[in-house]
Amino acid sequence: MGKKIRVGILAGGKSAEHEVSLQSAKNVVDALDRERFEPVLIGIDKGGRWLLLDHRDFLLNENDPRRISLRPSGNPAALLPDNEGVIAGADGARTAVDVIFPILHGPYGEDGTVQGLLKAAGLPFVGPSVLGSALGMDKDVMKRLLRDAGVPIGKFLVLSSHEKAPSFDEAAAVLGSPVFVKPANMGSSVGVSKVNNNEEYRTALADALVYDTKIILEEYIRGREIECAVLGNEHPAASVPGEVTSSHEFYSYDAKYIDEKGAVLEIPARLSAETTGQIQALAIKTFTVLCCEGLSRVDFFLREDNGLPETSRIIVNEINTIPGFTRISMYPKLWEASGVSYTELVTRLIDLALERFEREKTLKTSMI
Repeated sequence: MGKKIRVGILAGGKSAEHEVSLQSAKNVVDALDRERFEPVLIGIDKGGRWLLLDHRDFLLNENDPRRISLRPSGNPAALLPDNEGVIAGADGARTAVDVIFPILHGPYGEDGTVQGLLKAAGLPFVGPSVLGSALGMDKDVMKRLLRDAGVPIGKFLVLSSHEKAPSFDEAAAVLGSPVFVKPANMGSSVGVSKVNNNEEYRTALADALVYDTKIILEEYIRGREIECAVLGNEHPAASVPGEVTSSHEFYSYDAKYIDEKGAVLEIPARLSAETTGQIQALAIKTFTVLCCEGLSRVDFFLREDNGLPETSRIIVNEINTIPGFTRISMYPKLWEASGVSYTELVTRLIDLALERFEREKTLKTSMI
């Protein structure tokens, strides 16, 4: 057997989705094929400090999603740019990695920032590159690009923190009521509110502005929530679609990651063959329009029957370029239902990262 590929699993991060990332990272570590890969756990604490940790014991309260945290006793470390993937520890130790699996959700991990660092350091990494990650995170730019590409999306308004906010009545006149208020750059439903009146609206605006300087106001689309996973580089494939039915007011952070009874996942979703094919085609189109590679999960709404054919009621809500890998997350479950085991999925993602890196190595970066 040849030398094992050393996979740097980057987990935690500075975003509000820190705890979700830790849950995901534990599952990725457990699923890694030890015949081919050797894990190197790199934790990022909430202050942004990098820590080299033992992948066999890097978490505190690992079975409690509210209290899960990184062990603070890790060796402070830094990535040495353009030095063949060397992670330098504060104690002088040096650890080389061959590829990075950034299982970081939200800002400072899923938005192109870490991807830019890894690209500058000359390291292959799992998931979309800088542009695709940035586009996937910013719901405003994402929606505008999808709209211009002819992808069906819901009505939305954009508000920056320095602008005067429209009143609830003004927003509802365009979007209808209730209205969803979201930070433009955040995931896992963090800072998201569903509002029905001006008092709720004002509170929701203040809450969203805690997480971003740009806010998205969206129409409420009554209907079914459908999700579809995408995997691949130049020739992406789509999984079977799945349906989420939340027992909460909407598919909130708690419903996704805290309350194990917060949502019912039906995989595959009960859809006609025609609708299934249309959702898969739109998932791949969304993935390619937004310049993604590796993986993404595309979330849809299927509007309630309004007299239109089912395929005319499909709406793309958003894309997630580093979807959750927790034990109740849709992305791995969708691929499992499509015939790809968790371990095989992780292996394919790493192979796709290495394949893209080798392809990009052939490109010239200067005229000399």
